[in-house]
Amino acid sequence: MIAIPHKAKQFLVFLTKLLIVGGAFYFIWNQLAHNEQLDWQKFLDLLDRKKSFWGILFLLSFSFFNRYFEILKWQNLAQVIERISIGKATEQVLSALTASIFTPNGIGEYGAKTLYFKKKEAKKVIFLNLICNGIQMILTIVFGTLGLLYFNYKFPIVSTKNILLLFGLLALVCGLLFGLKKITIKGYSLALLFEKINEIPRQIHQKNIVLAICRYLIFSHQYYFLFLAFDVELPYFLLMAAITSVYFLASSLPTFQFLDFAVKGSVAVYFFGLLGVNEWIVVFISTLMWFLNVVLPVLLGSYYVFNFKSKWKS
Repeated sequence: MIAIPHKAKQFLVFLTKLLIVGGAFYFIWNQLAHNEQLDWQKFLDLLDRKKSFWGILFLLSFSFFNRYFEILKWQNLAQVIERISIGKATEQVLSALTASIFTPNGIGEYGAKTLYFKKKEAKKVIFLNLICNGIQMILTIVFGTLGLLYFNYKFPIVSTKNILLLFGLLALVCGLLFGLKKITIKGYSLALLFEKINEIPRQIHQKNIVLAICRYLIFSHQYYFLFLAFDVELPYFLLMAAITSVYFLASSLPTFQFLDFAVKGSVAVYFFGLLGVNEWIVVFISTLMWFLNVVLPVLLGSYYVFNFKSKWKS
């Protein structure tokens, strides 16, 4: 095996960090500067009319707590391996977000977090991160399904017959998965997955669920208050049904973090179009949600990426 000089290794590590941060900043700038759907003059005019220090602070607080609850979730789950402080959890979550911004469905987050732990713990870190993201996805599906049913009741898009057929197929798939849970593929099975999940203390699971619910309510209501800020006056439950539906459907599509607002925006345009909301308002709100909840954390995460030191040994 060819030994790499220490100086060369340091340079390669620095170059990797530079590429990650530079790539993240480029993707962000490219989407904001070259998105033809964004009419910045309209946005600036509206911002000038609506500007309020307390209003901006109020919306920023949602972004803070959205990411804070994600950090608490990770701190809670990471204790299965080792207890980490809020500061360490913050570093791991934000740097992983920055590293994963241009990977499909944020998959780079899984690999990035493993580098903060010993190499032998890599599989366990990936598993815990799967639990962390999995509960959030389950909540998105549950609230999204309820939202879709309510929205469809108010604005029939899918017939009752097709909805029942869909739920029937879903029940069939769940039944098949349960029946085949002991079938092993390359050493892995659903039975083994459930066994590993049950090895985690119940208190950790309970706390994870509570934090995930808090986080879901925070970012969905941030979306809601942004619509109010843009003078969109719709009944609370109808607006929330549209928001939860958009999050559910958009999260089901394969995408990249830096394209997240475009995917959510395109789905949102359809749903809110049925409610009579102007397309440019929907696009701007989707972009603002992306800026507040992805771009700002990535800017902070860039600092941690540059100062990162892996626990893995050569």
